[in-house]
Amino acid sequence: MQSTKDHWENVYLKKQPGEVSWTQEFPKTSLEFIYSFHLPKTANIIDVGGGDSKLVDHLLDEGFSNITVLDISANAIGRAKQRLGNRSQKVNWVVSDITEFEPHTNFDLWHDRATFHFLTSRKQVSTYIDIARRWITGYLVIGTFSDSGPKKCSGLDIKQYSEKSLESELKNGFEKIRCLTEDHITPFNTIQNFVFCSFRRRLD
Repeated sequence: MQSTKDHWENVYLKKQPGEVSWTQEFPKTSLEFIYSFHLPKTANIIDVGGGDSKLVDHLLDEGFSNITVLDISANAIGRAKQRLGNRSQKVNWVVSDITEFEPHTNFDLWHDRATFHFLTSRKQVSTYIDIARRWITGYLVIGTFSDSGPKKCSGLDIKQYSEKSLESELKNGFEKIRCLTEDHITPFNTIQNFVFCSFRRRLD
């Protein structure tokens, strides 16, 4: 049976951005959430499952200087580095399964539009939340397929979430700030409904 890592390495080896559903030229919703926190440009930011997403491009354009991009696929990160050219040297790149991630610093902002809904077992979800709770000192922005969204992505099963179920998963350690739903138009003009929520790390 093919491992999750091998699956994603093959996806990024064989398919171009216009051939995968998650491609987004301008990550408007993610950026609006990030801007709402009024973070200093030196804030520690991580994009979990960032792959070859262009969020990092826009964060660099905004002058953020401590950006980490994590993805399970070395091919995805290789593509992002190639796209950014010399600017890629300003980013900390991590190839890791998020459930095996061992950070070396705390994060003022943790962003995830691509990973959480692929965690379909209770153990995976609990491990992810434990890592996030341990290393986030500021904010969490998470985007997942909504309960009106797809049930599969890239041939893999996913877990759908509503605002209520996402808040419930993160209630131990995180306080919800706001949520919204969004229709993402894929490069092949299909619609995927997402729920996005922002949370504040509760340190009490």
